[in-house]
Amino acid sequence: MTDTTYSLAELVIAACAEAWRDSGEIMATGIGPLPRIGAGLAKMTFSPAIQTTDGECWYTSEPVPPGKRAVQPELEGLANYDRVFSALWSGKRHAMVGPVQLDRYGQANISVIGDHRKPKSAMLGARGFPGNSISHPNSFFFPNHNNRAFVEGEVDFVCMAGYNPARYRNGQPPKGLDLRIIVTNLCVMDFGGPDHQIRVVSLHPGVTFEEVQENTGFPLARIAQDIPTTPAPTAEQLAIIAGLDPNNVRASVFKDNPPGVRG
Repeated sequence: MTDTTYSLAELVIAACAEAWRDSGEIMATGIGPLPRIGAGLAKMTFSPAIQTTDGECWYTSEPVPPGKRAVQPELEGLANYDRVFSALWSGKRHAMVGPVQLDRYGQANISVIGDHRKPKSAMLGARGFPGNSISHPNSFFFPNHNNRAFVEGEVDFVCMAGYNPARYRNGQPPKGLDLRIIVTNLCVMDFGGPDHQIRVVSLHPGVTFEEVQENTGFPLARIAQDIPTTPAPTAEQLAIIAGLDPNNVRASVFKDNPPGVRG
């Protein structure tokens, strides 16, 4: 049963959860509150074998809520750097990350805006993005879908490998490259377009393809002429989300916590 009263954040959480559907026993890493709750929702429903952590150094029996903890979670095992990297390098991890920029081929940037020699702003550096991108599946979350996030041409600094054939000597990306879905405040996208370019696979209720294209710096492919609507969270999912986020952190992600269905 679908509940018609849900927030945009809850719609996005349910969409994020789909990244880990039928994943088997892998480590699920959701960066940011909504992807993190989405990973928890996947574990509590259709992908019980995925492993989630407390965000520090332990695997836990159940997903740990973001924010203040009322009770100590039940610990299942150690998730220190050694074990995390063992899972990462073996491909047994699927992360949903939030870069600052993404281009049409999935190249991502978390390092600098502008010329690397004299940037307008400096951020995290490439960190683990290069190795992560060719070692295990990756998905993406953008809370604000606009032309500054989805850029024309290439990202300002390529931190994560993508499907751009011009970047490879033989035109073929590394075998380990596996980019899955992109969830934004407007839609869900994947890399099923020509040459693995980004395409729109569902539009959030009340959003048009033209609006998504207007806020994207490159031409978008579409899964069909009539693009499906992003599925609403069910009443069961909403109850689980409330349990996974008792501090209601999800309400703080989008300004004024808008409804999932535009009025």
